[in-house]
Amino acid sequence: MANHKSALKRIRSNETKRLRNRYQHKTTRNAIKKLREADKQEAETLFPTVVSMIDKLAKRNIIHDNKAANLKSELAKHIAAL
Repeated sequence: MANHKSALKRIRSNETKRLRNRYQHKTTRNAIKKLREADKQEAETLFPTVVSMIDKLAKRNIIHDNKAANLKSELAKHIAAL
């Protein structure tokens, strides 16, 4: 167990951040799945929202920048193919 007051605070804040990151990542994954299952009209309306969510994850280093770019590219190709 941690001996310093700052270490205890760091443990608490890390857990809070971990849960927030996990929630945001899971929410984004669900939005991506919903977009993939949608028809063309609905997918086009969802696309800007999903791209924004992906960009926020990349900005906060929850996912890598390249992974974000690959996801956005893949989704754009998917919508174009519908």
